Amino acid sequence: MKIRPEEITSILKQRIEEYDVETDLTEVGTVLQVGDGLARVYGLENCMAMEMLELEHGVTGIAFNLEEDNVGSPLFGDWELVTEGQPVKRTGQVVNVPVGDALVGRVVNPLGQPLDGQGPIGTDERRPLEFKAPGVVQRQPVKEPLQTGIKAIDSMIPIGRGQRELVIGDRQTGKTAILVDTILNQKGQDVVCIYVAIGQKASTVAQVYERLKDAGALDYTIIVSASAVEAAPIKWMAPFAGTAMGEHFLYSGRHALCIYDDLSKHADAYRQMSLLLRRPPGREAFPGDVFYLHSRLLERAVKLNDDLGGGSLTALPVIETQAGDVSAYIPTNVISITDGQIFLESGLFYSGVRPAINVGISVSRVGGNAQTKAMKKVAGRLRLELAQYRELEAFAQFGSELDTQTQRTLARGERMVATLNQPQYQPWPMEEQVVAIFAGIHGHLDGVPTPQVPRFQDELREHLRTEGSVYEEIREKKDLSDELTERLEQEIGTFKETFAVREETGLVGAAS
Repeated sequence: MKIRPEEITSILKQRIEEYDVETDLTEVGTVLQVGDGLARVYGLENCMAMEMLELEHGVTGIAFNLEEDNVGSPLFGDWELVTEGQPVKRTGQVVNVPVGDALVGRVVNPLGQPLDGQGPIGTDERRPLEFKAPGVVQRQPVKEPLQTGIKAIDSMIPIGRGQRELVIGDRQTGKTAILVDTILNQKGQDVVCIYVAIGQKASTVAQVYERLKDAGALDYTIIVSASAVEAAPIKWMAPFAGTAMGEHFLYSGRHALCIYDDLSKHADAYRQMSLLLRRPPGREAFPGDVFYLHSRLLERAVKLNDDLGGGSLTALPVIETQAGDVSAYIPTNVISITDGQIFLESGLFYSGVRPAINVGISVSRVGGNAQTKAMKKVAGRLRLELAQYRELEAFAQFGSELDTQTQRTLARGERMVATLNQPQYQPWPMEEQVVAIFAGIHGHLDGVPTPQVPRFQDELREHLRTEGSVYEEIREKKDLSDELTERLEQEIGTFKETFAVREETGLVGAAS
């Protein structure tokens, strides 16, 4: 048998052409130093800012500090297992979180991993943690109400879809209670709520979960929890993850409400991370970009224009003050970013005003634009009457003789305060709020003793629910026409007669 050289050559050529070896050109670095949930990594020269990094033991990192000779990276997961000298791989992806309807009704950590023991979350959709907020042209003015179900807020400090309203006050003044009430009131309103708990005790988050579950509110709520026991990076990530989850609904033309409870602890976590990464400290040892941290987060709350689907993302950030000091660093920062604030005062809380809202310095910069016409008509005089009452109340403490007009204003103010008081977890629909305030400002409560005002309002609600179509008409028309006002006056008059009769027959003690 004769071997021909050209045959061998052709076979070799063919083999060489078909030869394919899989090459993996992943850039790999090495852990230089690790501690406090942060690692310094050497050897990732082409790394992007905010790129996800892969470490051993399933730990994820983020390229946070890009320095000349190393990368400072916060770690997520069991970072205690990471040791010096271990390899770190680039992923080529900017940090992102899972989003979608599959998350609704679940409790997750900021990485989108379930914490409720109900199995994995089936979603393939992901959104970046940081996302550029829409510009002026892509927005439209806030004009659609987001009802909280709390009389004092919906009447005097209205919140609209797409607004950012700050809830601020000392610890234990009822901030979380207002937020939970707001979530409960979104039932049937086509709003997905995202409750982000930052640095809260796990037991507190569990209480909120149980309350929402009992009320059936988990059907439209996502809870993102970064509890107090977690390392600082997880707490830093939590509100951005919650916003990314909300943006999924926003950009698909739906409505979302994002609650950050609270941004004081968020700023503290960011300060801890920044100091450990040796970023230069500024005022109160916070890094220089702590304002930018919160402004780029809250600027993502928006009401999109109709061309982009008209979706909205409403933000309710919370700030905890120390001894009522709203002029501290972080509180003033967040006040200047948001479209108004609801200020809760411990003095009012302990004097029995619940919710303990200081109407004087609470404000909504959207104002009546975020109210129905019916509420606008009755609430216009309310703020004025309460302001007069507060002024006269301070004056009346001197014990001087008061003329009848002053006494009348004080009596009316007392009854309005009693009307606005509201038990926890009992949000009122808009039409019932309108009637309750209408009864107060039109003098229907003037003859009712102040302690019995809540009973009067509750029984009036029951009467109107059974007797007529007043509530239904206000709900549908969202306005108080002259004819409807007249009917309302008649209905309240009819009810007052029966209420007065009950008082005369001595049933007051039993009923109240």
